[in-house]
Parts: sequence; C-alpha cells; structure tokens
Amino acid sequence: MTVLMQARSRGEAHRAATPLELFFDLCFVVAVAQAGRQLVHALAEGHTGHGVVGYLMLFFAIWWAWVNFSWFSSAYDTDDVLYRVVTLVQIAGVLILAAGVPRAFDDGDFRVVWFGYLVMRLALVSQWLRAAHGARGVERRTALHYALGVTLCQVGWLALLFLPPGDAPWVFVVMGLLELSVPMLAERRRRTSWHPHHIAERYGLFTLIVLGETVAAATVAVQSALDEHHDLGTLLPIAAGGLLLVFAAYWIYFAVPIHLHLRSNRQAFLWGYGHYLVFCSAAAIGAGIEIAVEESAGGTRLPAYGAAACVTVPGALYLFTVWLIHSRHQKRGLAQQLVLPVSAALVLACTPAGRVAVPLAGLVAAAAVAVGVTLTARQGTALEEE
Repeated sequence: MTVLMQARSRGEAHRAATPLELFFDLCFVVAVAQAGRQLVHALAEGHTGHGVVGYLMLFFAIWWAWVNFSWFSSAYDTDDVLYRVVTLVQIAGVLILAAGVPRAFDDGDFRVVWFGYLVMRLALVSQWLRAAHGARGVERRTALHYALGVTLCQVGWLALLFLPPGDAPWVFVVMGLLELSVPMLAERRRRTSWHPHHIAERYGLFTLIVLGETVAAATVAVQSALDEHHDLGTLLPIAAGGLLLVFAAYWIYFAVPIHLHLRSNRQAFLWGYGHYLVFCSAAAIGAGIEIAVEESAGGTRLPAYGAAACVTVPGALYLFTVWLIHSRHQKRGLAQQLVLPVSAALVLACTPAGRVAVPLAGLVAAAAVAVGVTLTARQGTALEEE
C-alpha cells in the first residue's frame, strides 16, 4: 500500500536498519570488489599513479551513491510498495555502475558508469519529489532543492563523456565538490530529520561490509598462491598480519559509540564525509594484502617495500582517519588521544621492512587495541574509586 511520504521523527526510539537497507548495502559489495580488483591489477603492473587516481575516483562514485540513499532513507523511509520498488531500481543502477568500473578504470570510458548513476539518480530524484509532495513550507523547499541539486550534478557528470580521458581527475574534483555542497546548501534553512542512531548504525554496517570484502579478497589471494604451490611459510605471516590488521580495524571503529556526537548537521556532515577515507582505505587494505601475496610469489613488478606500502599506507590512513573523525570525540586524556595517531605512524614506519612489513603492521595494530583497552579499563577503575 502506498502512503503519503512524510519525514520520520529524529526522536524515534529503537530506530534500526531495515532488511531493504541491508540488501542495498550488500549489493554495493559488487562495486567495491570491482574497484579493489582494478586497483590490484594496476599496482601489480607497476602503474601506481594510474591505479591510485582511478581507484579514488571510482570509489568516490560508489561511496557517494551509497551516501545519497542512506541519508534520504534515514529521513523519509516509508517502507511502502512504491518506496521499495524505487529502491530496487537504485540497486539496479548500482549493479550497472559496477559493471562499468573495469572499462572506466582501464580505458577512461565512463559511459556505463554514468548510465548506472543516471538510473540511480532518476530514482533518487523521484524520491525527493515524492517527499516534497508530502511536505509543506521550508521542508518542501528543502526536498525540492535536493531534487534540483542532484539533477544538475548528474548533468555536470556528462563532462566525463565529452572531455579527454586525461581530464577525468579534474572533472571528479570539481563535480565531487559540487556534489558535497548539495546537502549543505539544501539544508541551510531546515535540516532533514535524519536519525543519529540510525545513521551511525548504517555507517557501521557499511564499514563491516567493506572489511568483509577485504577479508574475502585476502583469502582468495592466499588460496590462489597455495594452489600454485607457493611456500606456506612465506604466505602465513602475510595472512596472519593482514588478519590482525583487519581485526584491529573492526575493534577500533566499534570501540566507541558515535551517535551522541551527531547532534547537528555540521558535526554529522564532517563525520559522514570523512568516511570516504575510512571506507576507501579499509577496502584498499584488502587490495594491498593481495599485492603483498603476489609479490611474495614473484607475480608483481613492485619491489618488496612497494608491495608493503600497499598495505601500510591504507592501514595507517584508516587508523588516523578513524581517530580524526570518529574515535577522538570519546577519548579522554592525552594518552588515549595519542594511541591511534602514534599507531598510524608506526604502521607506516613498517614499510621499509619489505616482506615482514605486513605481519609487523598487524602486530602494531593489535598492540594499539591492547593499549586502548588497557587505558579505558584504567580510566573506568579510576572513576569507580572516585
């Protein structure tokens, strides 16, 4: 049954992610996996600049499509027949985007990616227009501003189809900034009723999905190396170090609640936008582990320290970014605040160790968790004694 779309309450109790939202997130695994796979191929061939730039551009496209849906659904999820059908159309657009990732990465041909975005954007604009139809006053203008902003940005992305492939990074920079400005401009006079606890849960779930894709990619890499009868003694330390790094990434992200920090649009937007680096670095760790495995088997042109950097750089970026936008808001005292920045620097310092860099980075990340837990426990004991 179709109902009038009205904003949900920010004070709604027990707000949780729906099965449709979980299904939507899972379909993004395909796109994330495609971007990671192309990054691995580029780095393995020694095309570092092309690989990193292409990965950052395409991951932005994937991440922003997810952001658009997640914040809208937090404010206006009616979960009726029409809402579900339009969301499934958006999922179809995600899958089209994923199918176009290899061509965009290798040849600079963004036609399929753009068309996938078009499908998603038509569905999203129809949702905003439906929200405007059910609203009045400033709320209605906010929804209409979103619909107009999304439409204009989609037209702007046409530049990718008509400009030379070498201009694609500049198009992404300009259009990316315009895309990020749409929510801030649309919500100047009235913020949408996104739910802090729901948004925090949605971002946490997507973090889990990205980390899960990292584990899957690393597992496939190790399995392939074993099938080719490579030395188990070389592979096990890399696998163990990578696993420790991913386990630590999970622990660190979910060690603190964040929804209480998301009290305003300014705080929430900075936190939400910063997750671009959290998500893309988390996914890149899996690609880096694949590269490290390939290097140990002689299957890449990168030197040992170069393959190590494919793990340590995204690993350090993840630790620092999680601290910067997420964890530091709950830390008390200088010691707690320094754990993650220092750990990020130490992970990066493991790079020159070459083939033992990944296990060393894993141990550093595990030590960061142990130190953090110890400091938190001591603080709790001190408060109880007071």
